[in-house]
Amino acid sequence: MNYDLLVIGGGINGAGIARDAAGRGLSVLLVERGDLAAATSSASSKLIHGGLRYLEQFEFRLVAEALAEREILLRIAGHLAWPARFVMPHLPGLRPRWAIRLGLFLYDHLARRSLLPGSHAVRLDTPPYCSGLNSQLRHGFVYSDCRVDDARLVVANAVDAAERGARILVGTECLLARRDGALWHAALSGGVEVRARAIVNAAGPWVKDVLNQRLGQPSRDAVRLVKGSHIVLPRLYDGEHAFILQNDDRRVVFMIPWEGRFTLVGTTDIPVATPDQAEATQDEVDYLCRAVSRYLEKPVGPRAVLWRYAGVRPLYDDGSSDPSAVTRDYTLRLDAAADEAPVLSVFGGKITTYRRLAEHALEKLAPYFPRLPGAWTGQTALPGSDFKDREEARKELLARHRDLPPEVLQGVFRRHGTRALQVLGDGQLGEHFGAGLTERELRYFIEREWARGAQDVLWRRTKAGLHLDQRARERVEAAFSR
Repeated sequence: MNYDLLVIGGGINGAGIARDAAGRGLSVLLVERGDLAAATSSASSKLIHGGLRYLEQFEFRLVAEALAEREILLRIAGHLAWPARFVMPHLPGLRPRWAIRLGLFLYDHLARRSLLPGSHAVRLDTPPYCSGLNSQLRHGFVYSDCRVDDARLVVANAVDAAERGARILVGTECLLARRDGALWHAALSGGVEVRARAIVNAAGPWVKDVLNQRLGQPSRDAVRLVKGSHIVLPRLYDGEHAFILQNDDRRVVFMIPWEGRFTLVGTTDIPVATPDQAEATQDEVDYLCRAVSRYLEKPVGPRAVLWRYAGVRPLYDDGSSDPSAVTRDYTLRLDAAADEAPVLSVFGGKITTYRRLAEHALEKLAPYFPRLPGAWTGQTALPGSDFKDREEARKELLARHRDLPPEVLQGVFRRHGTRALQVLGDGQLGEHFGAGLTERELRYFIEREWARGAQDVLWRRTKAGLHLDQRARERVEAAFSR
């Protein structure tokens, strides 16, 4: 089959580029050898943020772009991204108060802000921010960022891409591709062969492997693979605010309310040699527990950890010796001689700026597609976010299905937004596995969101795996076999 664009990689960048390209009228094929968001894109800190600490590396352009994207994503992905207040306790001996005030002033003003409140100083020895904290902490600052369901953001982009004509193939690998003039000839797993006018290499940590080995394109660009690990603990404090905690190694660690019953803590910056080393080690668990314990009234130890996960970030190698200082900005490399089919490779990037990255990718590919329409994704809601007010849309769903369990309705709306009505259908839910996950929704994941196994649902399309015991998880497995 012939396509305009073959996208390799089903993470946030690949899905975002596929959506943008399909919406401009290109015929698009996206291939992902595993599941959508199976690697780095589901192993983030679940934040849409400007990157306050990047100001210390003078990454003003990146921070400004990310801050602007916060506002756009709140509008176009309102059921998956929501505002949050972040509290930074001040510890004497680390960053001075004047430096924090200056950084927050820049954070408030580097980009236009209309939906989120600004920063200010707060007391930490009185409610609401004193819950769970060491009583010796007195002063701090509060500012705004956003939280996000990272894996579902990937799925929403893929769904929209498919509804605009893109073909999404999960469990499908690009084995080899060769350039023949103005076309790429690609061999996919399963004996499938396709042709494409251009290729986007959005393979994340495997971007160099794909470029060099699968596409036969030697590149001098280097990738720094940096592992970021997270731990999940029982809820450590009351309130929906998150904390950004300064550590004595000058890194910062986030402490974030998660899934109602838990606290998410991360992340680390550990250089690794291969993408397959995405596993949170005991040393990293110990490091994160120590980092948060210095701020807590009751310290936590590794035995309290309920779950851990890690992802490998494919950072563009800017020559920095410190993994934490390597740029989080992205680089788009276009390889093609005159009259040859191009390949665009994505190096680096972060989930916050995926939409803008996709626009830049289409700008670079535009010369190969005459009369390509302009950018459009900044004004068009993702599937499920076509509402004016999130809370009103949620209440409307609850009112229309008073006969269904509130736990189910809350979960379905959080995951699908206004498309919850499609998921619920006639209200015949089948088996309820717990944590708001039903057989009806399971069928929807399989038929409409490319889920191929229980793990795809329990840990990516939902986080029900955290809430369910082993017996309930086995029931989900059994449902898949049916």
